[in-house]
Amino acid sequence: MRVDPLPLVMSYLKSRPDIPADAVTGTLVGRNVGETTIYVIHSGGYRMVRDRMDRADILYDVYGTDAASAGSLAYLVREYLLERLPGETLSSAQVLDVEEVSSPRWHPDKESLEPAFTGEVCLYLVADD
Repeated sequence: MRVDPLPLVMSYLKSRPDIPADAVTGTLVGRNVGETTIYVIHSGGYRMVRDRMDRADILYDVYGTDAASAGSLAYLVREYLLERLPGETLSSAQVLDVEEVSSPRWHPDKESLEPAFTGEVCLYLVADD
C-alpha cells in the first residue's frame, strides 16, 4: 500500500459538521496560543498484510480556550474516529476498523501551558482497488 493515512484522517475530521474545519491541522507552525486546534499526527504503525493492509497509529492533540472545551472537543474527535470512521472509504483506502490506543487525557502544552488533551487510535486500512 502507498497510502498516507494523515491526509485521509485530516480530511475526514474537517468534513464533520460539528468539528471546526479550520481547527484541524497537521502542523503547529503559525498557530497562535488560544486558538482551538486539533493537531493530528501519524505516530507510527506497521504493515499487516503484504501490499494489502496497514495499521496506522494516529495521535491527536486538542487545544481549547479552557480545559472543558478542549476536553469536550477531544471526546468528540474520539467518537468520530472510533464510532463512525470504521467502514468508511477515504479517497484511496477503506477503514476496516479503528481501535483505541489511549483515550483523551489531560496534557497541557509544555511551553504555553494552555489547556490540551491528547489521545491515540490505530486504523486498519486496505487499499481501495
